[in-house]
Amino acid sequence: MTRRVLVLIEGNRTGSSQLYAQAGQRLGLHPITLCADPGQYDYLAGGKFEAIRVDTDDLAALIRECSLLQSTYDIAGITGAREMFYATVGNLCRHFDLPGPDAAAIERCCDKSTQRQLLGDAGVPIPAYRVAKNATEIEDSAAQIGYPVIVKPSIGSGSTGVRLCRNADELAEHTNYLLGGGHVWRSSPRILVEEFVQGPFYSTNIFGKEVIGVAAADFGRPPHFIFREFTFPAQLGDEEHERIADVSLRCLRALGLGWGPTNIEIRWTKVGPVVIEVNPRLAGTPDPQLIGLAYGVDPIVEHIKLAIGDEVDLKRKQSYTAAARFLVPERDGTLNRISGDIQAAALPGVAEVKFYTESNNAIVPKGDDRDWIGHVIAASPSHSQTKAILQRAVESMSWSIAPFPAADG
Repeated sequence: MTRRVLVLIEGNRTGSSQLYAQAGQRLGLHPITLCADPGQYDYLAGGKFEAIRVDTDDLAALIRECSLLQSTYDIAGITGAREMFYATVGNLCRHFDLPGPDAAAIERCCDKSTQRQLLGDAGVPIPAYRVAKNATEIEDSAAQIGYPVIVKPSIGSGSTGVRLCRNADELAEHTNYLLGGGHVWRSSPRILVEEFVQGPFYSTNIFGKEVIGVAAADFGRPPHFIFREFTFPAQLGDEEHERIADVSLRCLRALGLGWGPTNIEIRWTKVGPVVIEVNPRLAGTPDPQLIGLAYGVDPIVEHIKLAIGDEVDLKRKQSYTAAARFLVPERDGTLNRISGDIQAAALPGVAEVKFYTESNNAIVPKGDDRDWIGHVIAASPSHSQTKAILQRAVESMSWSIAPFPAADG
């Protein structure tokens, strides 16, 4: 009997891609990851999961590689966890006549300026914004909107290049970073200058056209937007939940989405929900783990089942509260000690303790999710109990960072 293969396009450092590979195995599939550099993903080391080196920016090369695999295996489905390759996933699925997302809709959504325009045209509440290509246009846009403003690349993920600029000096500094060589552009620079919308932050998780649930999230200190904690489900009243769900589903219609998972980021303001961003794929760590712990629904398993043409089951099996805390150092230097992680993992209610880096590695804050060095996840039948478990686990761990040696001269 021909072996059924799940093709995964690229991976990530926080663990979602490993969860896809593990879920594929549980479904009786053989996961094979196609990636430019297998060595950058820890879970591919040791030979537990198969990987093939290929230029994942080259669609033709990916088609050739999948065609070679097809001569030996039965490709049951193609998917992936990385947003920047999810349109590629859609194109591959279409080429091989497999279930998959609409690549054109994914590409439109991943361009934040196009996304903003489509949402605005559909009457979805969004922040005031301007699109700029150079320093003068950035400065003029900020003046028109009024400080403080959010400045970020039109294409990107993980909060890379995103900053709150509270005055002209901070705007000039970040503009120089974005346009002066500090930021890596995959295409011609286009920058969004947006109104800073304030209020509690929520994240809507949707599968197909069904809202699975809404998470609450908190950030670290500005001017960057680094997630520090997630709680699922969010503590919302019925009216708040209904309004968030309604505006989230309006986003799908405006953007032509509705196949598989979508994640929508929202701020609750004085006038209600305002859409900050639509991510046309399953949210990364910790959302899949939190949904599984809270509701007994594994969105990664269900995503794979959808991708291979199997029936999806989103019915809740339980009602818990799950929460995650990201571990973020406050300074740069060399990480020379991690302790307490084993004890934290053994605490009742702690579901996962994971570090993304090791001792003796350099820590250089970048102002985005690359600053995470790990996470802790906990769950229990109540919101207050889960928060207490999470705090106890975090307090039981510690790490130390040695300053970098001073440069001679």
